[in-house]
Amino acid sequence: MRLLEYQAKELFKEYGIMVPTSIVSKDIESGRKDAEKIGYPFVIKAQVPVGGRGKAGGIQKCHNEDEFELKYPQVLNMTIKGEKTRAVLLEKMSVYEKEIYLSLFLNRSKRCYTIISSAEGGVEIESVKNQVIREIGLGDVSKKVAEEVAKEIGLDENSVTHFVDILQKLSKLTIEKEAELTEINPLVILKDGSMMALDGKIMTDDNSNFRHKELAKYREKTEFEEEAEKSGFSLVELDGNIAVIGNGAGLVMSTLDMLTDNGGKAACFLDVGGTATTESVYKALTLISNMRNVKAVLVNLYGGIVKTTTVASAFLKAYDDEIIILPVFARLMGSESEKSKEMLKDSETQLSGSIEEAIHKVVMEINK
Repeated sequence: MRLLEYQAKELFKEYGIMVPTSIVSKDIESGRKDAEKIGYPFVIKAQVPVGGRGKAGGIQKCHNEDEFELKYPQVLNMTIKGEKTRAVLLEKMSVYEKEIYLSLFLNRSKRCYTIISSAEGGVEIESVKNQVIREIGLGDVSKKVAEEVAKEIGLDENSVTHFVDILQKLSKLTIEKEAELTEINPLVILKDGSMMALDGKIMTDDNSNFRHKELAKYREKTEFEEEAEKSGFSLVELDGNIAVIGNGAGLVMSTLDMLTDNGGKAACFLDVGGTATTESVYKALTLISNMRNVKAVLVNLYGGIVKTTTVASAFLKAYDDEIIILPVFARLMGSESEKSKEMLKDSETQLSGSIEEAIHKVVMEINK
C-alpha cells in the first residue's frame, strides 16, 4: 500500500519528524476555508499515489485568491499517470537553505534495510550520482551509523545532530510499521540547521498490514473487503494464491507467517471472528470462490467460542452448492473438532493433524 503524501506526513508527525503546516481537502469549498486558515502564500499539491506530480503540473504555488480560484480546480481535476487526484493538500511555503534526500527500504534479497541518502534532493534518486548507500540489518539505525551517513553526504556539524535525529526517527517508523519504503525527498535544512520533511513517501507491505489496524484508515477497501465487513467477518486481500481462513486474528496472523516461511503466498487473511455462524462462514467461502487469484484454501481452526462444527457445516453446504471447487487443506482442533472431522471425512477437504502438515500439503499442491 502506497500512502498519499499527506498520509505519510501524518505518520512523520507522529514520530516527531517536522513537516510544514498543511490542510487536506477534497472540494473547492473546503479548500477556500483552508486557504483562509493557512494564509497566502502556500503550495497546492495533488494527492496521487504516483510520482512525477511536479512535471505534470500537480504542484502549484499560490499567492492570492485569484490564483487559488484558477489553480485549485485544475489540480483537483488532474489525472497523473492514470491516477486521478484523490485529495488536494494546501501547504504553507517554507524558506530553507538546502535540499537533501533520505530513504530507507527493505532489501528482501539480503534480508536487511538499506539507507540511501544524498546531498542532492528534490529529484529522482536514480538520477543522482553521489549517493550514500548503507545496509543496516533489520534493527534500528544506530547513532554511529547515522552520524557516518551525515558526514559522508557532507553535512556540517550543526546539521549532523538534526540529521541523526531524523534518520533514527524514520528508522523507528519504518520498523514499527513494517514498511517496505520510507522516503523524504526533499528533506530540507532550515536556517537554524534543523530539518523538515517537505515531501514524503511511505509504502507498506500488504502482507503485514493486517497487523497494523492503525493503518486501515489509509487503505482503500476492495469490493470483497467491504462485503466481508458487512457480513461480519474480517478479510484482507493479499497478492498470493492461497486463501487463509482461521478464527482469531492472532491465529490467522501466525498461520500467514508460517505459510510464508514455508514458501507459500497468502491470497487473503480471513478471520471468521468470534460470532461466526454457518451462514457467515458460507458467505466468506462464497467471496473466496470469486477471488480469481485463489488456487487453494488453508484452514486453521481452534474451536472455542466458535465451534469447529459450525465451520464444517458451512463447508459441506458450500460443497453441495458447488461454491468450493478448490483444494482445501485443514487443521481442526478444540471444541467439537472430532465431530467436525467426522463430518468432513468424506468431503474434498484434506485434514491434517497439525498446521505444519497442512501447510506442507497446500504448498506442494500449489507447486505441482
